[in-house]
Amino acid sequence: MNDNNFLNFGVEETSAPLIVMLHGRGANEASLANLATSISSQYRIISLRGPIELGPSSYTWFQNRGIGRPIPESLRQSLEWFYKFIDSKNPNGSPTAVVGFSGGAAFAGAVALDKRVSLSGTAILYGTIPFDAGLSTEKDSLAHQRIFVAQGTDDSVMPTDLMARTWDYLHNDSGAELEAHRSQGGHEITPEVAIQLDKWINNVIDSKI
Repeated sequence: MNDNNFLNFGVEETSAPLIVMLHGRGANEASLANLATSISSQYRIISLRGPIELGPSSYTWFQNRGIGRPIPESLRQSLEWFYKFIDSKNPNGSPTAVVGFSGGAAFAGAVALDKRVSLSGTAILYGTIPFDAGLSTEKDSLAHQRIFVAQGTDDSVMPTDLMARTWDYLHNDSGAELEAHRSQGGHEITPEVAIQLDKWINNVIDSKI
């Protein structure tokens, strides 16, 4: 992967904690720039472009059977691609958190469920857990993992059933150490959620340093 596939924010030291941001389906690495600049600047922050091109300046993380429903084989291929990227950018094993929005949230959830990368935390913003996608979502599949979830009550983009299932799973069956935010609004990251996300990242990264 070349440096045209992601944007850097924050510090440049390779020993600094790493935050990887994952955009939504049909967007690109520039779409989360505002969120990236709202995160504390002592971290390395990478806004990454999805590996699958949909059109001009339009990318995604996996092929799907519908919104929030990844095709398992496509998801697995993208996960392996992602792990190679992480290995190349984090050779020292610095504390790492993954922040995904919309379709990127499902991919972030997949990284957490797959457990191939040791994560300080995973943020699932206005998106879903990748159910029925070749990864275990049995009870306690996210045991002891730090998860941040945010949903808008008026979100008309994501399937209502999957959003409800995600909320229920994270609260009741996942085993995660959960911070959850649900508020009025649609399919967009509110300033309040950005503030709470920054605080949460500081907490989960500090606990690993």
